Amino acid sequence: MIVGLTGGIGSGKTAASDAFAARGITVVDADVIARGLLAPGTPLSQHVIAHFGQSIAAAAGVIDRAALRQRVFNDPEARQWLESQTHPRVREAILQALQDSRSAYTLLASPLLIESGQDKLVDRIIVVDVPEALQRSRTIQRDGNTQAQVDRIMASQCDRATRLAKADDVIDNQGNLNQLEAQVEQLHQHYLQARSA
Repeated sequence: MIVGLTGGIGSGKTAASDAFAARGITVVDADVIARGLLAPGTPLSQHVIAHFGQSIAAAAGVIDRAALRQRVFNDPEARQWLESQTHPRVREAILQALQDSRSAYTLLASPLLIESGQDKLVDRIIVVDVPEALQRSRTIQRDGNTQAQVDRIMASQCDRATRLAKADDVIDNQGNLNQLEAQVEQLHQHYLQARSA
């Protein structure tokens, strides 16, 4: 069984996926895969730097993720080009990681689970949900982005209502870490039971 986990920026997807991983569940994280593909010296990172120029390079062969994010979220054509280069490679790596997983069920964590069509790879969808105002404040505090930048990122993701309509399960992450852990544990037990039924 493959369970998809998604949520808007700043919703707490990583905290939730970490809690599943702590229970022995394999987490296939689309963001981690994308970062690996863009790691210094990889063919893709060199291709991206060659395309966008040294303005997105923090050092020789190292992509300045903040500069790249600013560039692509201010320029729809730049974002489209970057996605055309990264999404097929990310999908290929995801498929391989899902195939290699040996845990009781597998979690596919992806901020663009629904937008990218990755939802078709999963049996259930968990949405980590918080109000949009909390998404904004958490992301500004965590990443040092401006509100305008966060709003552009949020606009590039499907809206909260669309995500919730696709959800089989919802983790309400307005509270503290203990409350998040309790919800993860409940879902974990539910998936284990569904797996053995």
